[in-house]
Amino acid sequence: MTPFPSDPTASPESSTHSESHDDFQSIDSAASKSAGDNGYYQPFTEDYNPDPDLQADNGAITESVLPSHRLKQAEHDLETTERYQRQPAIDPVRVAQAPISVVAIASVIVVVIGFTLNSFWLTLAGSLVAFVVSLRLLNPTLQEALSDLTQQQKALLVAIPGLLFGIIGLVYTSGISRPIARWGSGLRWDIISALGDFLGAIGQIFIAVLAVYVAWRQYIISRDLTVQQNLITQQQTIDSYFQGISELVLDDEGLLEDWPQERIIAEARTAAILSSVDASGKAKVLRFLSRSKLLTPLARDQRLGRPILDGMGGYAEDRLTGTRVIDLGVMLAASDLSTTDLRWLDLSAANLIRANLSDCDLVRTNFSRAILCDANLSNTDMMGVRLYYGSLETATPRTRQDKPDYRTGRFTGAVVEGADFTNTRRLSETQRCYCCEWGGNKTRGTIPGGCEGIINRLGR
Repeated sequence: MTPFPSDPTASPESSTHSESHDDFQSIDSAASKSAGDNGYYQPFTEDYNPDPDLQADNGAITESVLPSHRLKQAEHDLETTERYQRQPAIDPVRVAQAPISVVAIASVIVVVIGFTLNSFWLTLAGSLVAFVVSLRLLNPTLQEALSDLTQQQKALLVAIPGLLFGIIGLVYTSGISRPIARWGSGLRWDIISALGDFLGAIGQIFIAVLAVYVAWRQYIISRDLTVQQNLITQQQTIDSYFQGISELVLDDEGLLEDWPQERIIAEARTAAILSSVDASGKAKVLRFLSRSKLLTPLARDQRLGRPILDGMGGYAEDRLTGTRVIDLGVMLAASDLSTTDLRWLDLSAANLIRANLSDCDLVRTNFSRAILCDANLSNTDMMGVRLYYGSLETATPRTRQDKPDYRTGRFTGAVVEGADFTNTRRLSETQRCYCCEWGGNKTRGTIPGGCEGIINRLGR
């Protein structure tokens, strides 16, 4: 129990606590009075307990924390009361703006009357009043505009007029203005006027040229943006084709499952995509189909026609009786595949008549039984290109009615009659001999190294 101040047995600590308690009571009474005058003070007692579950053993809160909380509350009430007393009920700026606006309008009317009556003093008085009042009205707007400027911009705003007036003052005080004035008085202004007209015409021509240049640059930028957009659209189309073909020919377990109707739909999609993309897009499609073995003749079982695994993690090939998932046929006839990457592609039995394969990378490409009549193979890399199976002595180009013999090479070779092999790189000796034997007179004249001593077995 805390002793009262009048108790002679009270300790110094109890006296100190009692003094602080008395100070708190005086502050609290003042706050209660001021807050009560404002009508929002609510009486607070120590017995008030907002939490009914609060236990009675929290005596430390009652004796130490609660007085400090009430002290802070009383100080907050005093500050709130003083702030409300200091705050004016009416904004003086808004009250003052109304008569100032009226004075500005009245001064303008006085100026108009002065002009009408040709009165100097009336016009002067109205003008001065209108000028001063207008500056006062514009002052808040100007201050707001200046507050938005950075320190560098404010310095520039002051420096430019100062620099101009400084130059004018230096020219005037240094005496340079007098020679300039004498020189200007001696000029023939008719010649200067003609020179000005000439420079004006030159300026108009320059503006026209500049307008043409700007229009040309806009066309170039628009064209480049169109090309980029077309490339993005083409890539999205190719990605959709890849996804569609994969879902079409694969089952839920990821194995190849191509029924006849699915192969027809896959070939139709391939024909559509190859006819709607450029050379690089065609090369991407061909690389995807070749690496996924969709262009390779695969061995099939005799009952369901499903591909047979080769026991080495892939599907078994059957060049003689196998079935391709996608048969290119004439999809690449007369197509433009120039300057593309066609390495390691299986283009066997593809119809490439009059196709443009110039500047292509054809390393390890399989052209067996392909039709390369009148194809352009100039500047290509022919390293490791397969043109036939079997040996050179027995290999012959394909025919329409004869079945190929992949052991001897009969009727397994590519048809190269009329093909252009100008500047072909890394053409092997066997490749050169085959092209010379079965290319005809036109092809023999384009083969690097010539065909001297090699018989023309085609006969034409």
